[in-house]
Amino acid sequence: MASSVDLRRCQLLGLAGTAILALGGETAGALPVRELLSPSSAGAALGLVGVYFGVVLLIAAWALLGSLLRGPEPPTPRSLLLVLAVWAAPLLLAPPLFSRDVYSYLAQGAMVDAQIDVYTHGPSRLGGPLAEEVAPVWQHTAAPYGPVFLAAASALSGLTRGELPAGLMGMRLLALLGVALMAAALPRLARHSGADPAAALWLGALNPLVLLHLVAGAHNDAMMLGLLGVGLVAALGRRPVLGAVLVTLAALVKAPAALGLAAIVVLQMRAGRGAVRAVLTTAAASAATTAAATAVAGTGYGWIAALNTPVSPHNWALTSLLGRATGALLERLGSDLAPLAVPVWHTIGLVITAVVLFVIWVRLRPRPVYALGLSLAAVAAFGPAIRPWYALWGLFLIAAAAPDTSVRHRVAAVTCVLALGVLPSGGPADLGQLMLAVSGGVLAVVVLWQAHQAAQAPVLGRTA
Repeated sequence: MASSVDLRRCQLLGLAGTAILALGGETAGALPVRELLSPSSAGAALGLVGVYFGVVLLIAAWALLGSLLRGPEPPTPRSLLLVLAVWAAPLLLAPPLFSRDVYSYLAQGAMVDAQIDVYTHGPSRLGGPLAEEVAPVWQHTAAPYGPVFLAAASALSGLTRGELPAGLMGMRLLALLGVALMAAALPRLARHSGADPAAALWLGALNPLVLLHLVAGAHNDAMMLGLLGVGLVAALGRRPVLGAVLVTLAALVKAPAALGLAAIVVLQMRAGRGAVRAVLTTAAASAATTAAATAVAGTGYGWIAALNTPVSPHNWALTSLLGRATGALLERLGSDLAPLAVPVWHTIGLVITAVVLFVIWVRLRPRPVYALGLSLAAVAAFGPAIRPWYALWGLFLIAAAAPDTSVRHRVAAVTCVLALGVLPSGGPADLGQLMLAVSGGVLAVVVLWQAHQAAQAPVLGRTA
């Protein structure tokens, strides 16, 4: 009985968090251009405080929910799915939060619908109100996404006829479908890996990063991870061709999922199929899927060259930081090599990634789901660009196949830090905005502490 009461409290606390941050997003979120408030306005300031107040409440609810998993009556996977639905509900009607990428998705879908080559031109070629919503840094940048996502975005553009509110809701529903596929795959992947299905759902689906960035931010990473997860489930169920098809579809949303094909090959070999046959079967299924999806989308194969789409010059990836620091040092020394610093560090990052992937698959080949999770985490960590939701690439599968609770605890700690790392507007933070965000978080901590003290007072009184 005590467990059900505690679960209800976690559910209500998380609901309060997502409801408050959704409300704060109405003035501080990644709003359409015509609705944007000045960051110095009272409404935007109050909204920013509210968003971070809500985020801290959500993190606290998630941490408390995780503690219940170690109790005598841990919540079941079914009860956790209900919690996920309750926490996500307020975010469905919230404005875009923590990123303006969803506007790029809509513009690219409209470009495909208008038969404009998205792999040659940026949204500026589309023009009009929808293109104006795209962040300036991406106005002239070709789409880095595969034909499966662009086909979905184009279909959505046709259905909504370019209407922004309907388009935003459609993109969020697509992301929600991806999250649903993730939640469906996690328990099955966990059982195969000898892990706790409830713990996998807690870390991989109820994770604050999932709610903040896949649901509230409507990122297409949800589609990628959902298709990747069900593809692995299919391969585990001795349907390797279907698994290869689904994983390829995931990679045709975003390219990192292509690493999942290695797991499909390993799973076939574990089932007794020879290495050559496993590779050829997977390659044939993947090639056929790629050709069919590209033909249906009608976008051509420009997505291959678009994999080299430039990254934001101010992103916080490790190799980009080292590149900028090295370039600044070379400029001070008067060297002409300064412009090469960032590209060289990006190349070094790719070499490091290749070495790390080789080591992972040599050591963990008997555990392909876990190896794939670590591989995707390495791609995100050493790649040329990183955003908080990129952490979900590896986290999703690490949640399903982590060998012990210590790994989950470390991943959970990283999650809590990353959840606080982006402003709700998706833009860079100045000192004033940073202070407001910190104030909202601190206020939430004070309220939680006071609530905890009030809950403890009657217990202490009875003990006395």
